Amino acid sequence: MSQAFDYDLVIIGAGVGGHGAALHAVKCGLKTAIIEAKDMGGTCVNRGCIPSKALLAASGRVREFQDADHLKDLGIQLGGVSFERGAIADHATDLVNKIRADLTNSLTRLKVETIRGWGKVAGPQKVSVTTDAGEKIITAQEIMLCPGSVPFVPPGIEIDHKTVFTSDEAVRLETLPKWIAIIGSGYIGLEFSDVYTALGSEVTMIEALDVLMPGFDPEIAKIAERVLIKPRSIETYVSTLAKTVKPGNPVVIELADAKTKEIVETLEVDACLVATGRIPATKNLGLETIGIELDRRGFIEVNDQMAVIKDGEVVPHLWAVGDATGKMMLAHAASGQGVIAVENICGRAKSIDYRCIPAAAFTHPEISYVGLTEAQAKELGTTENFTVSTVKTYFKGNSKALAEKETEGMAKVVYRQDTGELLGVHIIGIHASDLIQEAANAIAERKSVRELAFNVHAHPTLSEVLDEAYKRAG
Repeated sequence: MSQAFDYDLVIIGAGVGGHGAALHAVKCGLKTAIIEAKDMGGTCVNRGCIPSKALLAASGRVREFQDADHLKDLGIQLGGVSFERGAIADHATDLVNKIRADLTNSLTRLKVETIRGWGKVAGPQKVSVTTDAGEKIITAQEIMLCPGSVPFVPPGIEIDHKTVFTSDEAVRLETLPKWIAIIGSGYIGLEFSDVYTALGSEVTMIEALDVLMPGFDPEIAKIAERVLIKPRSIETYVSTLAKTVKPGNPVVIELADAKTKEIVETLEVDACLVATGRIPATKNLGLETIGIELDRRGFIEVNDQMAVIKDGEVVPHLWAVGDATGKMMLAHAASGQGVIAVENICGRAKSIDYRCIPAAAFTHPEISYVGLTEAQAKELGTTENFTVSTVKTYFKGNSKALAEKETEGMAKVVYRQDTGELLGVHIIGIHASDLIQEAANAIAERKSVRELAFNVHAHPTLSEVLDEAYKRAG
């Protein structure tokens, strides 16, 4: 590219999105630099996906080994199960350190220049970097913003990072409170309720909306409530706000009716995890220097090619990916967006297809989904004049699930009745996070269930849950 700039591409933020973009940029021959003020790997590696999955893996084993009835059905007896909180926490920390080192080394190996400091836009095709040594200006043909996100803390909630905390602190598992309140029943709240109850804590889950797990397919959520919440030491509130939360010993939580806002109850618990979603980390990015305003929620507006938009028009040479765009706040979505942005930088027109990006909650059993919900599909059908059908299959009829004696679960397939096009798949069950990729690939190719019904799956495998669904639909 142009020799008039220090770099072909400067990326601000070395999370999963920035890292994925940097690797692809080097592959495409771009001279690339990446700027990071904090931890390499961003939220996913340091405070999100990676440490939480380590905690879920360890606590899941504890839950499994403590389920004497399940083990007895398999012909196994254990004398007892014990664990060390500190050792489980160390497992998560060690994994973070390894993944972060691998990520950093991969950038070094590919000769991506890593600049430690705070990066922000200083004007068209200019970036300022503030380091301990001062501020310097670098120039770039293209600039990509990957600042990520931070936990959202609603008004009235005081965080002390010890007794009242977010997922940033929860992944360190510094304590195991006897009784913990979790505000929010999305995937973060669900996963941590899984960890805490497996390790002996009692949980109170507080949801402001009128149903638990509002982001999931209602039928999947109903099964999840039956297998992930009701049998465990979890009490639940819906249509309830945590109006105030005061740190201390105990933590004092005032609960209010979500509609009237009137106080209905006061809880005193040992700890409180605030799992109310995430907001973009888009402050102090220097966007005002080029006249760009964030939307009312703080997100950076982009098109499907990941170019930044101002007043409906593309801003030349400026791109944004990841949580800060507000599209899908998932690490792998950010990585995919980064690759798409680089392709467009290189003049190869590509658009992101959000419908085929899967998501998962790594509970025991897992939940996963991709594409449209039944309600979204029907709304689209009304607009485009087609009818939506669904098919459900159950793990209790699957040979592999029966062999594992892990038969709780269902797969729900949403498709067009006329063409058979696969529109969405929702799964709860053992290894649901692995099973969903097959469906994601099919949606990416806009496959029909009638085509998919002819695919041959290995037997006996859990993938036959989807095979059966496609055959029923086809």
